[in-house]
Amino acid sequence: LPSVLHIGDCQLQTHCHIQKCTTDFVALTSHLNSALNGFDLEFCKALRAYSACTYRNSKVCRGNLVYHSAVLGISDLMSQRNCSKDGPTSSTNPEMTHDPCHYSARVGAGEQPSLPTYLFCGLFGDPHLRTFKDHFQTCKVEGAWPLIDNNYLSVQVTNVPVVPGSSATATNKITIIFKSYQDCTDQKVYQAVTDDLPAAFVDGTTSGGDGSTRSLRIVERVSGKYVEMHAQYMGTTVYVRQLGRYLTLAIRMPQELAMAYEESQDLQLCVNGCPSGEHIDVSGHLPLSVAGLSAVTRARSAYTLESATSACHEKMLVKDIYFYSCIFDLLTTGDANFTAAAQSALRDVEALHPRRERWHIFPRGAGDTGTRSSPSIVLRLAALILGAFL
Repeated sequence: LPSVLHIGDCQLQTHCHIQKCTTDFVALTSHLNSALNGFDLEFCKALRAYSACTYRNSKVCRGNLVYHSAVLGISDLMSQRNCSKDGPTSSTNPEMTHDPCHYSARVGAGEQPSLPTYLFCGLFGDPHLRTFKDHFQTCKVEGAWPLIDNNYLSVQVTNVPVVPGSSATATNKITIIFKSYQDCTDQKVYQAVTDDLPAAFVDGTTSGGDGSTRSLRIVERVSGKYVEMHAQYMGTTVYVRQLGRYLTLAIRMPQELAMAYEESQDLQLCVNGCPSGEHIDVSGHLPLSVAGLSAVTRARSAYTLESATSACHEKMLVKDIYFYSCIFDLLTTGDANFTAAAQSALRDVEALHPRRERWHIFPRGAGDTGTRSSPSIVLRLAALILGAFL
């Protein structure tokens, strides 16, 4: 909201620039990774710069609710990260806001900068799909299926039967194509199969773009088991893991890019979910009862409903859809690795999903679902800000 300063008989109208403060903060932190050394130092420097920017705008923004939410959010994040109020601050690089290979800075440039809206999609287990719309499905989808197919990125997964006689499948191959974009990167292809989770693209490189910007890069977290791909030029992060014999995938991508596709590309599991004929669940309800599972499946699984519930509860205390997916997978396969897959899938949601209040999905009529409380404005702001770089 503008405020008016009276100078003699003249009036000078000054506008609140809280959006610019927030955009600069996102530009300073979007490339940071909380798993790397030095994260807290750089994040605190950026927070202090954010705080200083809000202070400079305190008079003209005093009637702006977004401004007051930002101030409270900054204080909350400083407390969470143990940041001191005094100390070095990050300097905003004017050139950075016009960098075509830095998505957050690119969309934040201009007269009316704005924060991008991010979407999350994940695939794990037998397999369980969480779409960009936060719909949760358990599907058959045997063979090769497109998870994502837009103008910037293609992700295809191949699923194979887990247990003979059961319709449940799991992912044993993932192919990701990062399409060429301006001068930021040439087309790069990544492929992972069971027992071969490389830390490089198929051409042997580990990054795209020139050596200084590295607008696309692969980071290996656990050798042969867990890699991350960070595409800075399109604000996208991809996690690929191997747990047991099968692969999982989680992705965060800006909405405007995720929805940039032609009509012929509408078969995307992350966008539209699984075709109705491929569903194992019914309206999100998993068949956890003995009657709901085939005799073949029951014979091959070493778990009872009680023992599967106990094993999953050891890893996940909140009885959300990931907890019930864990039970379903144990009853279906008897493979304890699927417990770790469900646990990791939830951790990936917490790392990549931009909205904290949507991390957990609770199936209707699932019994005890734990305590759910509506987050405060501060928490929503923190989730929004953290979603820009986690």
